[in-house]
Amino acid sequence: MRAVVLGLLLLTAGGVARAAKPYHLIPGAVPLDKSPDGNSIVLDAPKGLIVVDTGRYPEHSQKILDYAKARRRPIAAIVNSHWHMDHTTGNADIHAVYPNVEVYQSEAVDGALATFLANGRKGAEARLKDPKTPQNRIAEIERFLDRMEHPEKIRPTRPVTASGQMRIAGRPLDVHLAKFAATEGDVWLYDPATKVAIVGDLVVGIVPFMDTACPEGWASALKQIDATPFVTLIPGHGDPMTRADFRQWEIAYDNFVDCGHSTRPAKQCVDGWLHDAAKFIDAAHRDYVTQAADYYLKTRLRSSREEQQRYCKPLESS
Repeated sequence: MRAVVLGLLLLTAGGVARAAKPYHLIPGAVPLDKSPDGNSIVLDAPKGLIVVDTGRYPEHSQKILDYAKARRRPIAAIVNSHWHMDHTTGNADIHAVYPNVEVYQSEAVDGALATFLANGRKGAEARLKDPKTPQNRIAEIERFLDRMEHPEKIRPTRPVTASGQMRIAGRPLDVHLAKFAATEGDVWLYDPATKVAIVGDLVVGIVPFMDTACPEGWASALKQIDATPFVTLIPGHGDPMTRADFRQWEIAYDNFVDCGHSTRPAKQCVDGWLHDAAKFIDAAHRDYVTQAADYYLKTRLRSSREEQQRYCKPLESS
């Protein structure tokens, strides 16, 4: 084990371990029996470590903390690509160990707390009382309800309100705010020094998670990503991508949305996604992807015009 850790780290003259790679990836997962967990990416900065997205489950958060301990560096900043719980739930775990950590995120979480997440809270409370709820979901539900009871745990301390270069924990990064895309405000990073783009759920390998999506704004965000000279792109879920991988995914996304807005048979649209995104879909998730693509087709792309536009404007409680 010690050899593995040393293989990932280098020691500077001052005895502080620095990463041998431009980023450290803690992979998320899309289990078939519970909710997904997003990728977490750790970057070095002069003041400590920057963590992009903190996952949903405590086991995931612990991996982030264990990495910081192995590096002997504090976590100085969190960047949440968006407010979905598989990217923000772990914020509180990080804050408990590093109470001075700054959290960079868009202000879209406020609208979500009053609408989407408020509805989710009602559903979670009902599931917690339901004796038919699987035992392996109870801890996840309780963790979600804790964040709803204490919303400050998922809110930013440094709201991202516009795109531009920022110094986060002393490290200069190009910070982009994509409005009305996968959510009302998606934050993605580009590091010119390493040519790495970290884009959250603007790219999800197996299938775009469109629960809170404005499809047209999302397509625009993908074009903005394509305009940067990245070499490596890290999605919100799935393996790192080359530029060729990303372009294939972007084609798959555009084709799926175009088909969804047409009168072509639903199966044709779903089969089109399975074909165009085939390299990102493993055999174990093929049925999951088929069902998810069909669900998003019906509930987002082929819903009423009012429903289609729900997430293309600020979320407001009724």
